[in-house]
Amino acid sequence: MASLRDLRSRISSVKNTQQVTRAMKMVAAAKLRRAQENIFKTRPYAYKLSEIIARLKDQLDPSLHPLFQEREQVSNVLLVIVTADRGLAGGFNANVIKRAEQEIEERFATHRDEKRLFLMCVGRKGHEHFSRRGYQLIGDFRGAFDKLSFDTANTVADDAEEGFLDGRWDEVYLIYNEFKNTISQNRIVEPFLPVRAERFLTPVMESELAHLEDEDHQFENDLIYEPDVRGILNVVVPKYLSYKFWRILLDSNAAEQGARMVAMDNATNNASDLLKELKLKYNRARQDAITKELIEITSGADALEAG
Repeated sequence: MASLRDLRSRISSVKNTQQVTRAMKMVAAAKLRRAQENIFKTRPYAYKLSEIIARLKDQLDPSLHPLFQEREQVSNVLLVIVTADRGLAGGFNANVIKRAEQEIEERFATHRDEKRLFLMCVGRKGHEHFSRRGYQLIGDFRGAFDKLSFDTANTVADDAEEGFLDGRWDEVYLIYNEFKNTISQNRIVEPFLPVRAERFLTPVMESELAHLEDEDHQFENDLIYEPDVRGILNVVVPKYLSYKFWRILLDSNAAEQGARMVAMDNATNNASDLLKELKLKYNRARQDAITKELIEITSGADALEAG
């Protein structure tokens, strides 16, 4: 049995850890509120841009813009994997990394073995995980969530577009955690390039768009494009891709804070349970020590009296 000193030391250590986890939970909760506000502001604009692109592609010749053109043969593939820069968020990072590895095994194992698979990891955890396993990494976006900004989304989208136009890769996919609610996330694999004819909807998008009223499209066939269709596409499509990735970064950030808040809450509760157990052991050990001392004193008194 552990000594009283050891038990006191463990109790003090668990209390200090509990204070840290409780503080981290409060910080994560504050960050989560701000992240949710940013998501709610961003999603409607991102959805509308997606709808505009889908409508343009339905009405216009896809050959008018190179980012619409699908390659006859997919030789090289780029996966953009979004993780966090820090841990202590439960299974947040492990889940999205596992989803990415599953996607690679199921669809891109040949590309990986033939060195035709490229990864762009946004976030320190994903970058370090895949770099240790010999994958071909493009760019370095470690620390992107330390100071999250639209410039990061713009840079990632521009790099992906440039590589697609140059022929370095023929398809681009995004793998990330979508914020569902505080306690759960959706692991999403979303096509990025080329821009698909069908509109991609995540589970959250489907749920939110299902509550919106159908828009009146009676004039959609009478739309006039000025100055010209190609000029409009050259402006709208890059903006759409950058804003799409910005939405994904905000989703991932909110999901991370939610996961960390839940993880720290669980850790705080576990510390409380452990403290109860340690205090019970401490009281029992103290009681045993007192009982032992009383027995020794009584035995000594009896021995003196008998002598």
